[in-house]
Amino acid sequence: MKRGIYMQSITVEILKKVIHNRPQNSFKGTFGKVLIVGGNSNMGGAAIMAGSAAVHTGAGLVTIATANENLTAVHTSVPEAMFVDYCDDKQFVSLINEVDVIVLGPGLGNNQTAGRVVKTVFTNVKSGQKLIIDGSAITLLAQNLSLKSVLPTAADLIFTPHQMEWQRLSGILIADQNDVQRNQQAQQALNATVILKKHHSELYFPDGEVYQLLAGNAAMATGGMGDTLTGILAAFIAQFKEPLGEVIQAAVYMHSKIADELAKSHYVVLPTDIINNLQGFMKKYCG
Repeated sequence: MKRGIYMQSITVEILKKVIHNRPQNSFKGTFGKVLIVGGNSNMGGAAIMAGSAAVHTGAGLVTIATANENLTAVHTSVPEAMFVDYCDDKQFVSLINEVDVIVLGPGLGNNQTAGRVVKTVFTNVKSGQKLIIDGSAITLLAQNLSLKSVLPTAADLIFTPHQMEWQRLSGILIADQNDVQRNQQAQQALNATVILKKHHSELYFPDGEVYQLLAGNAAMATGGMGDTLTGILAAFIAQFKEPLGEVIQAAVYMHSKIADELAKSHYVVLPTDIINNLQGFMKKYCG
């Protein structure tokens, strides 16, 4: 770390602080509405894993807005989630206006349809909503000036780039991303939270605080791992009312902590392995 920025470590205590027992007098609306936007005809699994992670993490209502070709797969893989065709503008915009948290980008691709979907989300989110910008949406934003011009300012923005996506978005080469101050300056220019996904991921918050994740392992290096994180993140934000920064830390930590436990007996940890362990893991830490 360079130039005196104090980087704090995320510890297991954040889970006990954020995850609570559910009140008996509650219903599905109590735990928030999440909209997952992504998954073109070739990469529907990304949106499905994000949606499944959100369901298993406890979001009250989850809708997956994806390519129409993914309809059967969504209903088969995540029957708890609802489906909408993101090319159905009327229904899509209506859902954007109704939810608490939006995940934009997993498996969306970078063609003209994907760009139109990103623009639709950007121009319809509103104050009080949380918008997680991930995957393809980050690349599209980095490469398209017209999308930069409509990047929303009302919603709370959370970017979840891996290192190449951060290079595209920030202009900071991967080789230079160990410079915490440069990362922070780029994050502050976005007026957003940035979760820089890498070995020992780093979290940059609008208030200037920087955190490092020391959990995680090489067994996690598989496709769909980041998509699963976005679903967990969305569900945490939708249902837990602690300060947003603490909720984000808890979601990021839990994702990797589960993987660390699985890696003790698994050579590779799949995103679906993590998803299948979410409910039991959260029960251990709720207070």
